[in-house]
Amino acid sequence: MDFDQIYNDYFQDVFYYLRGLSSNKEIAEDLTQDTFVKAMKFLDKYDGRKDIRAWLFTIAKNSFIDRYRKENHYAREPQTEVFADSEPCFIEKIMDQADAFQVHKILHEMSEPYKEVFSLRTFGELPFEQIGTLFGKSAGWARVSYYRAKQIILKCWEDADNE
Repeated sequence: MDFDQIYNDYFQDVFYYLRGLSSNKEIAEDLTQDTFVKAMKFLDKYDGRKDIRAWLFTIAKNSFIDRYRKENHYAREPQTEVFADSEPCFIEKIMDQADAFQVHKILHEMSEPYKEVFSLRTFGELPFEQIGTLFGKSAGWARVSYYRAKQIILKCWEDADNE
């Protein structure tokens, strides 16, 4: 297996995955590099039973948890249905200017608290703990609200594509 090819093919996916977990670009960059250093070190132990992307995401998730344990933070387990598969694709979509405008149009029509939670998380880059605090709720409530807002946006997107 050519490590350079693996790095080139999956760097962006791993970065977006970690960006979704950490809510911090610099931390995501550090953890992405750490993930690929570990992957390079243990590439000979990769048995090929899993998809290479899933293997890299597992290393990334463990790096994320290790970092926050070292910083004496509570190492939250990411909710796989929220982050693992949909986050990179979703973030890539809203990075495009035309798609970002479409998201803003959908947000304009969206009800509260979903509109504000999504905006605070995506555009304000606030962690779920702070968003929950702003609303007098828990971080779990903020995660669920963000997930639901994202599902509303994706459904509106699909409906627009089908028209």
